[in-house]
Amino acid sequence: MPEQHYFSESPDTPERRRTLRVELAGEVREVITANGIFSPDGLDKGTDALLRRVPAPPAQGTFLDIGCGWGPVALTLGFLAPDAAVWAVDVNSRSLGLTRDNAAGLGLGNVTARRPEEVPADLGFDLIWSNPPIRVGKEALHQILELWLPRLNPGGEAYLVVQKNLGSDSLEAWLKSVLPAGFEVERYAREKAFRVIAVRRAA
Repeated sequence: MPEQHYFSESPDTPERRRTLRVELAGEVREVITANGIFSPDGLDKGTDALLRRVPAPPAQGTFLDIGCGWGPVALTLGFLAPDAAVWAVDVNSRSLGLTRDNAAGLGLGNVTARRPEEVPADLGFDLIWSNPPIRVGKEALHQILELWLPRLNPGGEAYLVVQKNLGSDSLEAWLKSVLPAGFEVERYAREKAFRVIAVRRAA
């Protein structure tokens, strides 16, 4: 399946799983990936940039990974904050299955993978880390971020990684224009071709 179709709900190709060894949370781990998802060959450059640049998560809280793929962001959060509840969301059923199986295989009982509509509507988040699905198109991306970012709890933070030539500057400006009072947006870090955008909600 072409990479630009990783956001399909049900990949129409037979699943072909394989095992990879990747570094997550400072250690090399064995994970499962498959065709028909985002970055099946390992840790993509944007996610790697995000994980190396974000500050350490709090020890406890409710965390969210938007567009989890096979799970690298959610798994990392699970390792770094074992007492936190980590939610991983994706529309791709194959991605969700892989994230669940990877969490189980790595002993991470604090990671829950669900479709967006399966997340309780009243659940707020203390931390969001995401390599958002830029290639779904601007309108769909904006809908995704408008759904999740306002659900930051007071004092909560979100960190989004976006490639500069795929519109990091325009996304930063758009976020500043649409998020309600009490939210602030800034460019937190740059990593080669990528920018990490921080969104914070006042306590």
